Amino acid sequence: MQNFTAIKSFVFQYPKTIAVITVTGVGLFGVKKWMAGGVCRSKASLEGKTVLITGGNTGIGKETAVDLARRGARVILACRDMDRANKAAAEVMKRSGNDQVVVRKLDLASLESVRQLAKDVLDNEERLDVLINNAGIMSCPEWKTEDGFEMQFGVNHLGHFLLTNCLLDLLEKSSPSRIVNVSSLAHEKGTGVTSYSLHPGVIRTELGRHMWPEMPLWKKVVFTPFMFLIKSPTEGAQTTIYCAVEESLQNESGLYYSDCAPKTAAPQGLDDEAAKKLWDLSAAM
Repeated sequence: MQNFTAIKSFVFQYPKTIAVITVTGVGLFGVKKWMAGGVCRSKASLEGKTVLITGGNTGIGKETAVDLARRGARVILACRDMDRANKAAAEVMKRSGNDQVVVRKLDLASLESVRQLAKDVLDNEERLDVLINNAGIMSCPEWKTEDGFEMQFGVNHLGHFLLTNCLLDLLEKSSPSRIVNVSSLAHEKGTGVTSYSLHPGVIRTELGRHMWPEMPLWKKVVFTPFMFLIKSPTEGAQTTIYCAVEESLQNESGLYYSDCAPKTAAPQGLDDEAAKKLWDLSAAM
C-alpha cells in the first residue's frame, strides 16, 4: 500500500515527466515495430523437400534455416567455417526439432570450392527444391579471392553465380523449385525454376564486422542507441523465408522483394542490356 501511495504521489508531482516518458516509450515501440517490417504468414510445409542455404551458420541465414527446418525440410548449411557451421547445425536442430540438418564445406572465395560443393550435392542429393544464396561480405579490406578477383565481388556475386549454374540441372529436375538471392538480382524463366531477389533490410548481424573497428568513436557512440531499432536476425529473415515458401509466388519469377512484398528495383536492376553483359562477363570469369 505504501509503494502504491508513493507511486501515486510521484505521478501527481511530475505529470509532465511521466507524460513525456510514456509518449517516448510508445513512440519508440511503434518505430521498432515499423522497422521490423513484414512477417511471412505462410504455413507451407516443406516435408520431403531439400533446401541449401549458403552462409547458414549465422545471422538471417541461420534464422531462415530454423524456420525451414521447422517446416520439415532437409536443410543443407553450406559454410566456410566448419566449426561454427556444426555448432549452428546443432542449434538449428534443437530449435526446430528436425534432425535433418547437414553441413557442407563451401568457401565462396574459391571457385574450386564452389565446384566441389556442387559435385557433392549432385552426387549425394536426389533433389534440390530451394537454393538460398544468402552468404555475403561487406566493406572488407582490399582482399582478393583465391582466383584473383576483388573479394566482395567474388564472394557475393561470382561464387553464387557459379554455384547456381552448377546446380541448375538438379533444380530443374526437382521443379517446381526456387532460387532466392539475398541482395542480388538474377532470373531464369521457362525451366520450372523460379527466382527471387530481395533486400532483407538493415539487420543486427556480422555483415558489418569490417566496418565497426574502423568507425570513429563518436560515430559508435551516436550509432549504438539506434541498434535497438534495427531488425533482429529473425525479423530480417522474414523476406527470405517468404520468397522460399509463399504459395502465391509459385508462378512469379525475377521480381524484387522487401518486407515480404514486391518492390520496384532500382533502374540499374531493370536494364536488360546491362544484365546480359554482366551475365556474359560472369560466365567468362
